[in-house]
Amino acid sequence: MGIDFIRNFPLFTIVLSLFSSVLCMMLDGRRAKRYTVCYECFLIALSCAVLWYVSETGEAFTYVMGEFPAPWGNEIRAGVLEALFAVMFLTILLCSVLGGWRFLLIDVEHSKINLYFTLINLLTAALMALIWTNDIFTGYVFLEILTLSSCGILIVREIGRTTLAAVRYMVLNLLGSGLFLLGVVLLYSLTGHLLMVPMRAAVAEIVAEGGVITITFSLAVLTIGLGIKSGLFPFYFWMPDTYGTATPASAAILSALVSKAYILLLFKIYWRVIGMEVFEQLPIRYLLFGLGILGMVFGSVSAIRANNIHHMVAFSSAAQTGYIYMGLGMGGPLGYVTALFQVLAHAVTKSLLFLTTPRLARVSGDSLLFQNLEGSAIRDKSAGIFFTLCSFSMVGIPIFAGFSAKLLFAVAAVETGNLGVLFATMLALAVSSVLNALYFIRTVIRVYTAGRGGADISAPRIYAEEHNDADTAEPVPDTGSRLSYWVPALILTGMNLFLGLFSWVTVDFIRRGLAMFA
Repeated sequence: MGIDFIRNFPLFTIVLSLFSSVLCMMLDGRRAKRYTVCYECFLIALSCAVLWYVSETGEAFTYVMGEFPAPWGNEIRAGVLEALFAVMFLTILLCSVLGGWRFLLIDVEHSKINLYFTLINLLTAALMALIWTNDIFTGYVFLEILTLSSCGILIVREIGRTTLAAVRYMVLNLLGSGLFLLGVVLLYSLTGHLLMVPMRAAVAEIVAEGGVITITFSLAVLTIGLGIKSGLFPFYFWMPDTYGTATPASAAILSALVSKAYILLLFKIYWRVIGMEVFEQLPIRYLLFGLGILGMVFGSVSAIRANNIHHMVAFSSAAQTGYIYMGLGMGGPLGYVTALFQVLAHAVTKSLLFLTTPRLARVSGDSLLFQNLEGSAIRDKSAGIFFTLCSFSMVGIPIFAGFSAKLLFAVAAVETGNLGVLFATMLALAVSSVLNALYFIRTVIRVYTAGRGGADISAPRIYAEEHNDADTAEPVPDTGSRLSYWVPALILTGMNLFLGLFSWVTVDFIRRGLAMFA
């Protein structure tokens, strides 16, 4: 026992989340929220303990489920990389729930708030399982749980637009899940394994015997499935309605965590199932590189053309997802490290953006249209400050996470030694940065420019006080009460600045994690 008891903690994060989802169904909304906040803090502590343990021992560990060893049993595998992402994802999820609490009280009937936290806990279990699992079929199972719980927290805001967005999101995600399952079945039929490490050994043998085409086809089907779910170009058209109509907490979670969990699972399959030596020989890598660059450009162009701030932020998610796939396609040790760094940089920035934009709308006649947002940062100074800081990060201003990510991409391109990759990456970074500046800096100027914004008070007041249930035990706080927003906003901003100012610390953790990731 002793310190080795920490090896049980990854399983605890999954089981406790599943238990908590059931428990919250029996609590009222206020108690479900308080319980969820406390238990999420406990999960963060468990994940921090795992991160400390694997950092001290210098090696990953495997937790065997039940009595059956590999290759028949199920396994959880924990290393520095998994523990780091668990800590970061849980912290962002907690901040998203706290920061969106005020609007959750308005968007969701009081009698259903406990069900919302039931879904949040179920989603947490899926996130943790995708991070820790070493079994590709278990990954599929929790992929479906993540999809269903994501649809639930989207449709919980019962307006016509969210219903349409949820149906579209569900159809596309089920298509992606079906393709992913087909890829899993093909790989299983070729290798005879579901555990990732034995699968990699079998894949290496198949490739050595000339079976590259079959492996490529299986991996392509699987990649398309997760590409649809994560918003890879050209599959990002569902993002504006999905993120733009959800309650702020849900939009932050869906954009920052759910789509990134799909990418993390895909990376795990590339690294642990296929093996990077084999992956770098496959044409899929070049396809990802090209689609990533196209996503960076066309996502930004779509953001420029958007006429409301939520759609702009949603399309920028497509552009930022393109950065991640460009890094995966770029290859090389630093390319993979930078892609994972970008996952974290985008998650901390985009979650705060989706928590901030509704506050700007609330002081602007409850309108998300740009023409009505003029002067909104003056009317809500805290929202204006945090939106500006996030915008600086997205553009790539030094000291912020976005700048460090773009700098790392440039260095990674140089390290590849491939002139074509170097030229394409540098050009894509330059064009994307200029486009990012066009729509984010323009929006910052607009929200700080006093004008007719907020004058149209006859517009539908989607966040009006009178929409709150009169029987709610916990009324909607006045906009002067900032604590529920300031605390998570400061935490997310601090994480952003840490990634920007001390990027080498995170990069070192990711490098060490990849060294023990196989």
